[in-house]
Amino acid sequence: MDNGTKPRVVVGMSGGVDSAVAAYLLKEQGYDVIGVTLRTWQAADGSEGRCCEIDDAAQACRALGIRHHAFNGISAFDKAVIRPFVEDYCAGLTPNPCVGCNRFVKWELLLHFGRTLGAQYVATGHYANVIRLPNGRYTVKTAAHAEKDQTYMLCRLTQEQLAATLMPLGGLTKAEVRAIAARESIPVADKPDSQEICFIPDGKPADFISEYAPEKDPGEGWFVDGQGNKLGKHKGITHYTIGQGKRLGIALGYHAYVSRIDAAKNEVTLGGPEALWRQTVLCDEPNWMGVEGLAPGETLRAVAKIRYHHPAAPAEVSLTEDGLLRIAFDEPVRAPAPGQTAVWYDDAGCVLGGGRILRAE
Repeated sequence: MDNGTKPRVVVGMSGGVDSAVAAYLLKEQGYDVIGVTLRTWQAADGSEGRCCEIDDAAQACRALGIRHHAFNGISAFDKAVIRPFVEDYCAGLTPNPCVGCNRFVKWELLLHFGRTLGAQYVATGHYANVIRLPNGRYTVKTAAHAEKDQTYMLCRLTQEQLAATLMPLGGLTKAEVRAIAARESIPVADKPDSQEICFIPDGKPADFISEYAPEKDPGEGWFVDGQGNKLGKHKGITHYTIGQGKRLGIALGYHAYVSRIDAAKNEVTLGGPEALWRQTVLCDEPNWMGVEGLAPGETLRAVAKIRYHHPAAPAEVSLTEDGLLRIAFDEPVRAPAPGQTAVWYDDAGCVLGGGRILRAE
């Protein structure tokens, strides 16, 4: 440690304002701060993903007077994020790549490179709070700025990762973060937020899959109704997600939505809005945070989300006999999509766990 006060911390610098202000705040608190940018994606034209804009990150670090390092994470990102994303989409699922990336790429690599730099902690610009509960377990608690809360995206982090993580933006609003950046003349103070998947900037997964893995493109198939009757041709299941009601390319005389995707038959089931509601979701790959988990037959009350922008709703969480995580909502929820992530919280906003939605009933 250079300053003899607080430990060294590496801050994951994406090139945006949030990570830059996180680095500034930690430096002000007396930490020995080093900025680290992971290059995880580069398009064919040489452009970088919004999570790894190295030039902007380096400029912010210079303005803050801290060291900056860039490391190559492209191979790890391809293996842990892009390949599963393509496989899931072609299997009729709707994956959330950011959830897996946080655990298997960002935190894994930040901790690895942090150790090589002598750092005790890693930090990010996520809007969340890392806390240790009375039971000794680490979790993330919802941010003060509810609209920016990012605990959902962090639900797969391990206890070891959380124990070595700092998140200084959990008590701030986005406006306050931008105000700090402007006051301190941090170059990225006015940089717009990124809203899309970093490796799909045009928001068209089907086009990306056709280019990245053309041999996996399922091609055209049939739209069907709830009874299996053919309604017309579709462009391929990778063009659709559960709940989608626009850009279907078919006129039925009523407002239709995607209610089911069958990859084996290359069929997309359409129905009215009433066909989207489900009361129970079953998850695999559960990751427990605030509690150690459940034994078969045990239940716990929670509020659960079935996607990032879904308002958390009351539910009962339990384990099935075959080891799946069952979330039974008090009231039906709209369009739970297999492949998406479900996250369950306690009443204080602490993440109890998260898992991948396998199916809905």
